[in-house]
Amino acid sequence: MDVEVIMPRLGQEMTKGTIVEWYKKEGDQLEEGEPLFMVDTEKATMDVESEVSGVLKKILIGENEEVPVGEVVAIIQTEG
Repeated sequence: MDVEVIMPRLGQEMTKGTIVEWYKKEGDQLEEGEPLFMVDTEKATMDVESEVSGVLKKILIGENEEVPVGEVVAIIQTEG
């Protein structure tokens, strides 16, 4: 099953974030809770963790791209 990874709201006033670095590449195995990418907001830089275990199927937004909160940034393929 494919699971969408969205740009999370990491603060009450956050409306967008910039993906600084992907820690995994397409095809890599992920575990739930493992850091997936780093995002830079207006106030801080934080890691975003995977919410599921699976394989990083597709990265939709590249590094140094600004993304609104709620936009799909990647797809993770899970078993089942």
